Amino acid sequence: MISLLLLYNCLLFLSFPRPARSSALTTSIAANERLCFYVDADKAGEKIGFYFAVQAGGSFDIDFDVKDPNEKVILDGKRERQGDYVLTANTVGEYSFCFENDMSTLTEKLVDFDIMVESEPRREAPAKPGQVADHTSALEESTFRLNSLLMSIKRTQKYFHTRENRGFSLVKSTQNRLFWYMVLESLGIVGMAILQVYVLQTFFTKTGRRYKV
Repeated sequence: MISLLLLYNCLLFLSFPRPARSSALTTSIAANERLCFYVDADKAGEKIGFYFAVQAGGSFDIDFDVKDPNEKVILDGKRERQGDYVLTANTVGEYSFCFENDMSTLTEKLVDFDIMVESEPRREAPAKPGQVADHTSALEESTFRLNSLLMSIKRTQKYFHTRENRGFSLVKSTQNRLFWYMVLESLGIVGMAILQVYVLQTFFTKTGRRYKV
């Protein structure tokens, strides 16, 4: 009975219209580059979810700003590694989300971000009062609870995905540094050996100066 109820809740959740528009992207931002993305708010009061995380590049930080249709800055940050924000669209129109890699002169940044525009769900009055209304209300509560849990799981996955990418980038950078350190060390040893051979050769050749040993 419980399994059938859970199955019915899942089917009901999938059959509900989803008043949300989402854009999840991963993009690279070159040094001294400013890159902007845009979303439309169809009506006032819509919720805009904005998430980003720097996956690779430099110190894993980026500058960003969010502007409303009137070009007013409603959110900004400097040298941020990641962020998760929920904004309310008080003005109907086009909102801009811009990233700027101005602090880097050579290093490009890899940024993973997600922009979601979602309308507040409105509960409609049930067609028949009584037990059907209570049952429908319970199903709606279960659906909203499942939605909240799924969003929490999605955020956790993004967090571990970001940590994995940063750890991989750090390991790769350390490996490159060790490689070039070994190359320089080998060149130093070879150069020192050549210098020692040259000095000893000048001691015992006839063209060089004579020293008493």
